[in-house]
Amino acid sequence: MAILGGATGAAPPAPPVKAMRRASVARRIAAAGWAHESRIWKIGGWVAASVPLGSLVFILVVLGHKAWPSVVVNGTHFFTGSAWKPGSTYGTTVHTHGFAHPAGSSYGAWPLIAGTLQTSIIAVVLAVPISLGAAFALTERLPGWLSRPLAFAVEILAGIPSVIIGLWGVLTLGPFLAQDVYPVIADHMPDVPVLSYFRNPVGHGEGLLTTGLVLGLMIIPIITATTRDLFLQVPPLPKEGGLALGMTDAEVARRVTLPWVRSGIIGATVLGLGRALGETMAVAMISGAALNTISPNIFGTMGTIAAAIVTQLDSSFTDGTGFATSALAEAAVVLVAITILANALARVVIARSARHGMPVGRGG
Repeated sequence: MAILGGATGAAPPAPPVKAMRRASVARRIAAAGWAHESRIWKIGGWVAASVPLGSLVFILVVLGHKAWPSVVVNGTHFFTGSAWKPGSTYGTTVHTHGFAHPAGSSYGAWPLIAGTLQTSIIAVVLAVPISLGAAFALTERLPGWLSRPLAFAVEILAGIPSVIIGLWGVLTLGPFLAQDVYPVIADHMPDVPVLSYFRNPVGHGEGLLTTGLVLGLMIIPIITATTRDLFLQVPPLPKEGGLALGMTDAEVARRVTLPWVRSGIIGATVLGLGRALGETMAVAMISGAALNTISPNIFGTMGTIAAAIVTQLDSSFTDGTGFATSALAEAAVVLVAITILANALARVVIARSARHGMPVGRGG
């Protein structure tokens, strides 16, 4: 018992010297971090802000380097021509301005550029009104027990893979439109210069209008979810003030709510536009993947830059000179330029709209 008592009352062993040194070093590092906290946050912020810009510059430099042979050989024909000809990849190799390429190769991307712009415009024209209406319904009209699950469903729709939507478009939406909707539109359109673009033939469900509709359905959840969050941030007092002045619900929405979040709505629209411009798999499955022609009417087959890249990339590797891959890289540079231009224009519109006040009342 004495032995046990002595053992129990013995002093605890001293901590190892290395452990004490590690604790001391950790305390000194923590103290230095607290002393320079502001500087660390500033440097970390600069690094975090520089990563997206650095990534964009890196992508543009790599694509520009890969695309340079095509830029030199094709010249302005790449933007105005409509022929996408790889030439004789197993035949004679010729040199133009010092760059090797197959004989007869010529690349013109104007139909792809036009198809990209056309489908994106159709998608935005369809998506923006529907998205604004859905966001208003979710925030202003529907009760909470119904709006919350519907908002969750909208967010789920935004995350559905594009290949699934493309498969649905090919198997279900396209054939339905070609059999039951497009013929009605085409048969009743007068044969005048503008409306004749909506006349026959309607095709088999693959083409410009179907692609634009599918892209619109793909970006509606993105714009709706973003706009709904914006509407929830509008304070209630300005809306109540508008109602107190005798404005109707529609006037409150038009003159108070929308101006309050105008910049955010433009940003949400540009976000959806970026998705539409760069969409690949769904467009490749629905558009008809036509490389050399612009759709003769709104129902005809066409192609886009993103879809052409994904469908032509594998075959471009058969070109031993690498010129076909260079042409696809130049097309990618054009797509990036279009996206940057769209964002720049959105910035200009946002800056101008921010200068205007938000009127409350019927006049003004």
